[in-house]
Amino acid sequence: MAKFYISFGQIHVNSVNGKTFDKDSLAEIEAETHGEARDIAFSLFGDKFFTSYTEKSLNLEYFPRGIIPVEGARR
Repeated sequence: MAKFYISFGQIHVNSVNGKTFDKDSLAEIEAETHGEARDIAFSLFGDKFFTSYTEKSLNLEYFPRGIIPVEGARR
């Protein structure tokens, strides 16, 4: 399993399992592939997210609330 990170647009605010995800945070999803992580993101957030990152491409500078794990975000 790898970790993938989902970012959100300026107007995207989502609540999943009591956690709030917005433009200042990243959702952490564990999945086998990048495609599977995006499928999970669509199932959790619909089309209310911006893009996805791998650990190698991650830059936390723009996400002051940091990384928020999404519990049970596996298919």
